[in-house]
Amino acid sequence: MRSLEAELADARSLSVAELADAIESIGFECTRCGACCTGHGEDEHTATVFPDEVRVLVDHGQSPADGGVAKSTLADRGGEETNATAANDDADSSGAREWREVARPMPYGLSKGDDGLDGETFEWALRTDGCGDCTFYEEDDAGVGSCTVHDDRPLICRTYPFSVDLTNAATEEPSDSPDGGATGTSQPMGETVDGEGVVRAHECEGLGTEIPRADAEDLARALKERAVREREEAIAVRDAYEPADPSPGEIVVHDSEGAKRLDGTPLER
Repeated sequence: MRSLEAELADARSLSVAELADAIESIGFECTRCGACCTGHGEDEHTATVFPDEVRVLVDHGQSPADGGVAKSTLADRGGEETNATAANDDADSSGAREWREVARPMPYGLSKGDDGLDGETFEWALRTDGCGDCTFYEEDDAGVGSCTVHDDRPLICRTYPFSVDLTNAATEEPSDSPDGGATGTSQPMGETVDGEGVVRAHECEGLGTEIPRADAEDLARALKERAVREREEAIAVRDAYEPADPSPGEIVVHDSEGAKRLDGTPLER
């Protein structure tokens, strides 16, 4: 298996024009079906979001330009740890969100004990409701879905249904892995159903539709950024990791900024 450093070098050298060519060849138009934003279980939508992306969503709509109240994150404020039952609390009176209203720990590696889930895991996923739907997804009366944080949505959402597979770049064969074979931290939803060069397309009813060149280039730029960020994140997680030995009923999340509690604040022993 190739090293993360080798994949990072390859990600940085990706050609936006060639990625756009591949996206054009596969074809895509969002039908707003909502399939990528909705699920059927608690383990749905476990695609990784980066810590800074969580902070952006925490602050979404709070900038003075939007008429809101400028607000730093819990992590920046050194906020107090909250109980697990507070994860779904409403936003405060200013409309600001808490870290745990936006993000949840990736479920992989956690176990169920007498005191609930505990253990260590890596990275964050967007919070979902009891049906596995992203909490930022809404449908109008006609059933047309939309993202309520569309301008600030994470890179995994901006680039779906595409991903970049650098692990199998030499063979240029689509991977059987749901994540397209990527060694980074992101896990795209849906099986790989098509591929062109290093670009992989995942399950989506909008595939195979003509896409304007400008849109393909926008997607390509975001796809390259994501490929680079994923591998930078994975390297930072690897280099910063130290076993945390969580207590019963405690969850520790390791990301590129170190070990954290569920509310996004640094873990201190």
